[in-house]
Amino acid sequence: MSLRLRVALASIFVGLAVLALKYLAYRWTGSVALYSDALESIVNVASAVAACLAVWFAAKPADSNHPYGHHKAEYMAAVLVGVLIVLAALSIAHEAWKNYLDPGPVDFTPEGLGVNLLATVLNGVWALVLVRIGRGHRSMALVADGKHLFTDVVSSIGVLGGVVLVMLTGIRELDSILAGLVALNILWSGWGLMKESLGGLMDEAVAPSLQERIRDVISSAGEGAIEAHDLRTRSAGHVIFVDFHLVVPGDMTVDRAHEICDRVEEAISRDIPGSRTTIHVEPEHKAKHTGIVVI
Repeated sequence: MSLRLRVALASIFVGLAVLALKYLAYRWTGSVALYSDALESIVNVASAVAACLAVWFAAKPADSNHPYGHHKAEYMAAVLVGVLIVLAALSIAHEAWKNYLDPGPVDFTPEGLGVNLLATVLNGVWALVLVRIGRGHRSMALVADGKHLFTDVVSSIGVLGGVVLVMLTGIRELDSILAGLVALNILWSGWGLMKESLGGLMDEAVAPSLQERIRDVISSAGEGAIEAHDLRTRSAGHVIFVDFHLVVPGDMTVDRAHEICDRVEEAISRDIPGSRTTIHVEPEHKAKHTGIVVI
């Protein structure tokens, strides 16, 4: 079992633990703001399950129906998580509005607030783990799950601070207003996550800094060639696809050109683990003189 899959499985159990703690805090206090915090944790669990399934499916090897692999499953899972976040935000907003019109009794017990704080700390630590491992292994599903948890942490901190304010002022309507603000924050998070994930599904190029690294590798490893041009990149989960045209002298043998291509592919693979490179070899009269100059 890969590290990505183990982390994704662990995320489900962490989400269930946080959900139990936050629901307990809501039951002890009756606060609609803490209820909204607990409701978002249900989305966290659903997100963790979606991320786990996506990581498992994306790891399947390429087959005749999916010759480029199943890596984009992680982006689809991230879009699903974004939709779940938006639905949770709407549900929280609805509950906040009902409670604003008819505020219910609230009992801000120290035990309830303490349990909610414990859940928030647990969420924050696990979010850091998810984002660090997700970025290190280029797993969009884990990064999306981690970013979602960070949003939950921010919301929880805001809720706890607001609950203290309600205790000090005695204005019960503030509890509903806080829940509404949490809903808006979650809604914004869901939109941002869906936008980023859809970019992956639309084959956006990798970041400019990574493109520059690829150019440098081609330039230094392509000795014997003349230039490279029409560089294209895209990400699919933890895999980065690279393709370009490599211009070689017209009298170069096929064996020699193939040797250069192998060297460049190996160099890119060392610098960017998991990358897949495709090279189209062209004779020197195809040079555009606007691409990557080989050192």
